[in-house]
Amino acid sequence: QVQLVESGGGLVQAGDSLRLSCAASERTFRLNRMGWFRQAPGKEREFVTSIGWSDGSTYYADSVKGRFTISRDNAKNTVYLQMNSLKPDDTGVYYCAATNYGSREYDYWGQGTQVTVSS
Repeated sequence: QVQLVESGGGLVQAGDSLRLSCAASERTFRLNRMGWFRQAPGKEREFVTSIGWSDGSTYYADSVKGRFTISRDNAKNTVYLQMNSLKPDDTGVYYCAATNYGSREYDYWGQGTQVTVSS
């Protein structure tokens, strides 16, 4: 069972930056893609971004394009989410997730880390 542990959340002001980390407990060769999702109070969880472990391909939600950057460090089994120009609408619990090869859904989820952006 792969375990994912997020870190780096906190309280910041609008316009600030924050970097989240997600460490996987096992070697990344088992995993296909890593993603970040977020859930704001009273709203459904939404996709933010994802990256392929092997090819580095990335996808972003329109709401974060140009402001957020996902990256990976295969040697450390860690994925990062650099968030710049943060807005109050970015507030929520951010979850890291991972898929196995051949899986059509995210198989593993972290416990989440809170990001709060004040105006």
